[in-house]
Amino acid sequence: MLTITQALYDQIVAHARQDHPDEACGVVAGPAGTDRPERFVPMLNAARSPTFYEFDSKDLLKLYRDLDDRDEEPVIVYHSHTATQAYPSRTDVTYANEPGAHYVLVSTADEDGLGEFQFRSYRIVDGVITEEEVQVVEAH
Repeated sequence: MLTITQALYDQIVAHARQDHPDEACGVVAGPAGTDRPERFVPMLNAARSPTFYEFDSKDLLKLYRDLDDRDEEPVIVYHSHTATQAYPSRTDVTYANEPGAHYVLVSTADEDGLGEFQFRSYRIVDGVITEEEVQVVEAH
C-alpha cells in the first residue's frame, strides 16, 4: 500500500494538469529504507510528448547525486497519461527500474466516467504489474 500525504497527492495531480497535454513526470523522494514519500521533485519531460515521457539524462544524474547526498531514495516515480487510463503501458514496464518504488500514474483523461483524473499506484518488479491501494493522509 502507498501512504501519501494530501499535500504530495495534490502536487502530483497539479503537475499532471499543468503539463497537459504533454505527459508530466517526476519523483517523490524519501529517507532511504523508510518507504515514506516526503520530497516532491517534479522533472521535465525531455520528450515533451502527449504519449511518452523521458527523464533528461543530465537531470536524472543530478537527481541521483542529490538523493545520495541526502541519504534518500525514489519512493514514488510518477507520470501522467493524457489520453488513456492510469495503467502502465509496455514502455512504462520496460522503464520501471526501481523495484522498491511505487509507480504512480495520473490520468488526465476521463476514461472511466469517474471524473477528470485517476490516481493509481503500482509495484512493477521483473515486468510484473501489481496495483496497490493508495491511502491519503494529512501527515505522516
